[in-house]
Amino acid sequence: MAKVHVEFINTCACCDEHGATIKSIAARFGDAVDVAIYYAGKDFGYLKKYGMISKGTMIINGEKKYENLSKDIIEKAIGQAVAG
Repeated sequence: MAKVHVEFINTCACCDEHGATIKSIAARFGDAVDVAIYYAGKDFGYLKKYGMISKGTMIINGEKKYENLSKDIIEKAIGQAVAG
């Protein structure tokens, strides 16, 4: 089973909750999920891959983008990615 790579671009202070939610859900799957959290205005590594992002966005395996986030959406997306 390949590792699932979850990236979250945190664009504002109100997105901090999503970052914490992503980390806690990913922790349930142990080593099967890698998480990278980028902070807009501080981290710039994501710009080459995804361009300018102005809304808190979760990206799974560099392909699937989620902009309208909630705990349920995050759980479902990560669970589906791990399941394959």
